[in-house]
Amino acid sequence: MPELIACQDCDLLQRVPAIPQGTRAKCSRCGSVLFRHKRNSIERTLAWSLAGLVLYVMANSFPFLAMKRGGLIRETTLTTGVLEFYAQGNWLLATVVTLTCLVFPLIQILGLLYVLGPLFINYRVKYPAQVFRLVHHIEEWGMLEVFMLGILVSVVKLAKMASIIPGLSLYSFGILVFVLAAAGNCLDSHVVWKKLEQTP
Repeated sequence: MPELIACQDCDLLQRVPAIPQGTRAKCSRCGSVLFRHKRNSIERTLAWSLAGLVLYVMANSFPFLAMKRGGLIRETTLTTGVLEFYAQGNWLLATVVTLTCLVFPLIQILGLLYVLGPLFINYRVKYPAQVFRLVHHIEEWGMLEVFMLGILVSVVKLAKMASIIPGLSLYSFGILVFVLAAAGNCLDSHVVWKKLEQTP
């Protein structure tokens, strides 16, 4: 049965028939893409989200970097910089870093698992639509890439003063950036909303 969809660019309301996986529907007036029907969207996004949760736990459980100078070795974790900001009185900066690099990515991962997991087994949970909307809003505020870039710049500068030893947390965090990007790329919101309407 054709679905009634409004174009996001020209607001034309049009009926779109079911399209095969791997194809996309375009607006009949302006030609912009209405939606892409991605292959196995829920299964693939769920798999990437599970991998992201494992990497997130690892990134917060092991040493991030270690500085070795002479006989002295000092290890840091992912939260060391945030705690240092708080200790120096930079509450606003510490809060922004905490939210964009720690809290929001975790909410995004858990939100996707909360919505997609039950959909995969055709089970209904409470407030899935609200959680899915929250995930979409949170996704825009996640800044793992910016944080990772800042870390790389810092490592280059610190390498002149001491030996830098990357920890397991750093590798996990780096991979997490790409895993979350892959999850976002595989996610087909159109399919998710349609499944939410059909789930008993």
